[in-house]
Amino acid sequence: MPNLDLKIPTIPGVSIAQIVPSPAPELLTGVPIFFGLATPTVAKMLSLANQFEQYFSPLDGNGYLAAAVQGFFKNGGRYCYVIGLSENTLEALEQGLEASEILENVDLVCAPDMMLSPDGDNIHRMQQAILGHCEKMGDRFAILDAFNGDVATIDEQRRSLSSHYGALYAPWLKIENLNDATRPRAIPPCGHIAGIYARSDQIGGVHSAPANIALEDVLDLTLNLTPADQELLNPANNPGVNCLRSFRNRGMRIWGVRTLSPLPEWQYINVRRLFLTFRRWIDQNLVNTIFEPNNFSLWVRLQRELSVYCESLWRQGALQGTVAQQAFYVNCNAQTNPPENREMGQVMAEIGLAPTIPGEFIRLLLVQSSSGITLN
Repeated sequence: MPNLDLKIPTIPGVSIAQIVPSPAPELLTGVPIFFGLATPTVAKMLSLANQFEQYFSPLDGNGYLAAAVQGFFKNGGRYCYVIGLSENTLEALEQGLEASEILENVDLVCAPDMMLSPDGDNIHRMQQAILGHCEKMGDRFAILDAFNGDVATIDEQRRSLSSHYGALYAPWLKIENLNDATRPRAIPPCGHIAGIYARSDQIGGVHSAPANIALEDVLDLTLNLTPADQELLNPANNPGVNCLRSFRNRGMRIWGVRTLSPLPEWQYINVRRLFLTFRRWIDQNLVNTIFEPNNFSLWVRLQRELSVYCESLWRQGALQGTVAQQAFYVNCNAQTNPPENREMGQVMAEIGLAPTIPGEFIRLLLVQSSSGITLN
């Protein structure tokens, strides 16, 4: 509700009421949900690294969950959720994923403890489940860990995964071992990477590439990848592994921004996340148009609000083009809403965006019906 500063007049005349509108709710990005072996098996939102110890007890002394959460905050993360799993099984993970569907603001998914499994096939099934969950939700992106093995093993894992909703990172990180300072501990990188995503979002926006950013709270990498290794793991026009590389005088950095998608238009993480965030904005800002009369007034309203948001993305640098007409288009009219669609209770708006990478339009179709709003 807006804050009102009203003075009740005591004599006839004109009085002034000062109205200070409340700010619109912020659309948070860079908010991961971590799944791992811990109790309790309920979701908790954390805003500080030490809150993990307050709320959760790891079930495996060798688990990676606590270190992943710590790495997230060390690398610029602000908020995250944690859901404990009772077992490191596909069934337990699927239960956790289902429980997470009601959580708001989540746009990233990490599950470091799945890498504890000695069964590579089990890890593959769990990673596929996470990718399927992100595709089902339509507004989440998975940060997956590669196996802690050699280049050939990582490349085989890359070839086994295909999705527009996730990315794969290698190698693992070496961090300080609190139990033995002389022997660094190797952990999966997903927590630190999620922190980099959050930091990149804060600095440049969700359309900025979360790459070429130095990793914090890392002593070394478990594998020193060469340019030839990266060329193998990150082939042109194919799903790729985002390599973590160590550079002289520049530290350890993310040296890749590829998704696991075989489609060229979805092969860049920042482009994929821009469209996922667009979907989240629609869910948050246009949901109140559902059940309104499907007529010219509604079409004009949708076209206006979508155009204003698209123009804001263009002004932020998320879209290419020297003028707005080169950056996007929005059509919501009688042509996109013929009588047969209106009889089914659907409203359609066609949206085209030209993201900064790649340099071509990607066509979206916004469909509103009594079951909600979908973006295809």
